[in-house]
Amino acid sequence: MQSVSENNTKLYVSFDKAKEGSFASVTEALCSIPKENRSPVTILIAPGRYHEKITVDRPFVTLEGTGQNSSDTVLTFDDYANDMMEDGTKRGTFRSYSVFVDANDVILKNLTIENASGDSLTHGQAIALYADGDRLIVDSCRLLGHQDTLFTAPLPPKEIQKNGFIGPKQSAPRLHRRQYYKNCYICGDIDFIFGGATAYFENCTIESLRHFPEETGQAQDGHVRAGQARVGQVQGYITAASTPEEKEYGYVFSNCKLISEECPDGTVYLGRPWRNYARTVFLDCSFGKHIHPELFHDWNKPEARSTILYALSHENLPEEYPDRADFVQEVKAEQIAFYTKEKVLAGEDGWKPES
Repeated sequence: MQSVSENNTKLYVSFDKAKEGSFASVTEALCSIPKENRSPVTILIAPGRYHEKITVDRPFVTLEGTGQNSSDTVLTFDDYANDMMEDGTKRGTFRSYSVFVDANDVILKNLTIENASGDSLTHGQAIALYADGDRLIVDSCRLLGHQDTLFTAPLPPKEIQKNGFIGPKQSAPRLHRRQYYKNCYICGDIDFIFGGATAYFENCTIESLRHFPEETGQAQDGHVRAGQARVGQVQGYITAASTPEEKEYGYVFSNCKLISEECPDGTVYLGRPWRNYARTVFLDCSFGKHIHPELFHDWNKPEARSTILYALSHENLPEEYPDRADFVQEVKAEQIAFYTKEKVLAGEDGWKPES
């Protein structure tokens, strides 16, 4: 079995152990790295589907797929919030992840991370990537799920519902995280990018999936059958930030494409505030026709309107959005410099993710 030392910084994972000396699973490779590791370690993962619930709890680790495309190497699991545990309680959102990053200075590259549990109407929340690391880089990855696909920790300070945060970091300190998502594809339906981190999304494709199935008819009483969509019914919310009150930055999307092949026109909001003080900004992004004319929703929290920052650059506020919510702001030309990735992600240590 391989071990990590100063002279051995690369580990290999192969589903069929085609490469001599490789690990059969990502978890085996991670467990071979000392927890006190301070040197960069790259785990190179051969193409294949790896059905395992993965926790990355060693710092300075890179997980990298070795296929030609991110779709060649798939890390997948299928836990979900509505799943009943042995003690008779539901699993809940924060134990449903497929991959949990619980360390700083981690890189995920050229991978697919998938929660394969199924649609959110049946299964509820189901996290693909639970990202609780500072200086995290997710490069050229696909994040696949339905509701709550990507959780960018930390959790909010307090639960609204009792036991709503049951999971690995329920009682942990709420530490600020900075995360950089580059050239990624992320899909889902309800609040599928959510959490309290400062996260910069650059050149990403964000696809909204349909939450309610197509309307196929009406019952004899004239009502739409349960689970079927009404005309114009909201199909989803892309973001649900919970930016801490004292932080200047929450989510920034730069040069991203927002698309949908399934959702009717005007049925998807750009975001809603999981907590007051949510901050979400879109800069020079392209919007599909699925985006709701109001752009953002206040989650029926009128008090949140005076605390949230929902803003778009001039390119994203054309005349076709005259009905945008009155709390949606415009990022003026002179304000663009405030939202460069270098400034958003710098923090106190001056982190530059591409250096």
